[in-house]
Amino acid sequence: MPEGTRELALICDDPDAPSAEPWVHWLLYALPADSDGLAAGESGGGVEGVNGWSRSGYRGPMPPRGHGVHHYHFYALDAPLDLGARASKVQLLRAMEGHVLACGELVGTYERRG
Repeated sequence: MPEGTRELALICDDPDAPSAEPWVHWLLYALPADSDGLAAGESGGGVEGVNGWSRSGYRGPMPPRGHGVHHYHFYALDAPLDLGARASKVQLLRAMEGHVLACGELVGTYERRG
């Protein structure tokens, strides 16, 4: 982690979704700076925002049948944030403006067949 990192944020969204904006699968922020991973089904002590289903928590990929491969972007961003629970993606991105020390991206793909 870069020096001065106070917390981490994660945005998992699907830019290939048939919607006006990328579909949000998970928002997680206020993760401790010393986090080194997340166990399945756990938030790691972070705060969950509102996903595309208007709920908190992670919902996995399930693109429409025959819609092709979808790319899921996971951004790990270092930033001090001042957000309460259930923030939207827009609120999270605004809070991160000017506070990002570094970022990383992991892109996974998924296609629903049959």
